[in-house]
Amino acid sequence: MEPISIYTSDNYSEEVGSGDYDSNKEPCFRDENVHFNRIFLPTIYFIIFLTGIVGNGLVILVMGYQKKLRSMTDKYRLHLSVADLLFVITLPFWAVDAMADWYFGKFLCKAVHIIYTVNLYSSVLILAFISLDRYLAIVHATNSQRPRKLLAEKAVYVGVWIPALLLTIPDFIFADVSQGDISQGDDRYICDRLYPDSLWMVVFQFQHIMVGLVLPGIVILSCYCIIISKLSHSKGHQKRKALKTTVILILAFFACWLPYYVGISIDSFILL
Repeated sequence: MEPISIYTSDNYSEEVGSGDYDSNKEPCFRDENVHFNRIFLPTIYFIIFLTGIVGNGLVILVMGYQKKLRSMTDKYRLHLSVADLLFVITLPFWAVDAMADWYFGKFLCKAVHIIYTVNLYSSVLILAFISLDRYLAIVHATNSQRPRKLLAEKAVYVGVWIPALLLTIPDFIFADVSQGDISQGDDRYICDRLYPDSLWMVVFQFQHIMVGLVLPGIVILSCYCIIISKLSHSKGHQKRKALKTTVILILAFFACWLPYYVGISIDSFILL
């Protein structure tokens, strides 16, 4: 009987029914860092969990009580806080997983992957909507109130939350719990996306790159470049300050996300 290969999102394969295992297929050697990760990762997750719960919780509470005073930007901040709050709720599960094992079963494995995916896509798509809002507010300042309100109150659900939920379908299908290779002394339970073939992983990684970076990146870059062009022809201290802030926003977005997606792209081409 031939071994069945199961490909995970961490880019390794387990030979089910076979004792053979090639450690050279690992992108990094986990055994060398396991003790470090059991201390470092739970600590980081705990810090992010506490700050995320407090920070995002306060934003949601304040925005909830000030419905009439909310600006368009505040409405997007509320969406971002909801997305981030959902994500930080999953961190205790990942902390326990890093420290010991996955004890939470198949249902919660799928749930935390789904929440992670919703946060990942919704947060970056909301940033694209914010750039559209800034574009309308600055470039079309005289007649932008109605389209800005439409974007912030209705289009954001169609353009952010529905796509983010639809993109969790692979998590519904592939996120599962598997056990390590007992013959190699690894009896831990692992919560991951288990793909039947490496091609599936490549397809979903390219989808991830397109929806998570390329499409929102084009929107953000286009909107802010037009804004920069508009502000560069204006005079005054406030205009120069707004121009500087716009440039910083563009650089911050790509500085934070580009290295991550370059790594995914390299990994995808290696798997081809």
